[in-house]
Amino acid sequence: MADKKETTVIAPDTYIKGEMVFENSATIQGKFEGRIAAKGDLTVADSATCAAEVEAANIIVDGKVEGNLKASSSITLTSNAKLVGDLVTAKLITAEGASISGHVTVGATAKENPKQVQAQVQAAKPSQAQARQTSGSR
Repeated sequence: MADKKETTVIAPDTYIKGEMVFENSATIQGKFEGRIAAKGDLTVADSATCAAEVEAANIIVDGKVEGNLKASSSITLTSNAKLVGDLVTAKLITAEGASISGHVTVGATAKENPKQVQAQVQAAKPSQAQARQTSGSR
């Protein structure tokens, strides 16, 4: 018998707050709030809302996500996807209609050391004092 990968499903009528850790794959159809750490794949379905910091191998967003996404392989944003947060991944697939509000880091550098890339993104953001100086000097 061949190995079958199991998928954990968070049903549409379910709300979970906390930390989710899994090996294979999971699909969120309901609501999740907290932190997700996965060696496998995460899918956020079109009916789902997810307010979380997410780390997984592959992430597919077809619903709403508020939080930072880090994927070692790829992130796919469908035409229904709404992301408010930063994303770091080796490969990004975005459909027409997807919405991203945040910093995007894609490529080999992101895959090799996402924490260092994230630190560089934070360092590149102007401080509030710098923003006031820039807007005040015009």
